[in-house]
Amino acid sequence: MHDLQTKLDALIAEYQHKPGALLPLLHAIQDNLGYVPEWSYASISRGLNLSIAEVHGVVSFYHHFRTFKPGRHILQICRAESCQAMGSEALEAHIKKCLNIDYHQTTADQGITLEPVYCLGNCALSPNIMLDEEVYGRVSPTDLDALVAELDTEVVA
Repeated sequence: MHDLQTKLDALIAEYQHKPGALLPLLHAIQDNLGYVPEWSYASISRGLNLSIAEVHGVVSFYHHFRTFKPGRHILQICRAESCQAMGSEALEAHIKKCLNIDYHQTTADQGITLEPVYCLGNCALSPNIMLDEEVYGRVSPTDLDALVAELDTEVVA
């Protein structure tokens, strides 16, 4: 925890004098820690002269930010209209059943965190997913099973 606080303090010091620092700071924290822990809100609010409620409001408003430590892999299913029209709801149901988790949850082995995303900018190839930083288009349940099976995790789809 001490190392995390040290990293957080360094990031706050880097961003605190920049105009509109909150969003860039939150992105930097998530990029460095993998999430924006709720315990960090007090330090962020002091560093940026904001209320804890303001920090919490921004974190909770944007779907991108997570407040928990993610698994080793992040699996995002696109929920935008084009992907839904082309079958993302079936992908969603399939992977939730296979992994035995819901959105914003992580598998028991800490291998995969499942998150919704609201457009990957690849609508012509719907339905889309993003696994870690890689976007995949025209994904079927079988394709998704194969991608998950290749991961370094104990979960078998």
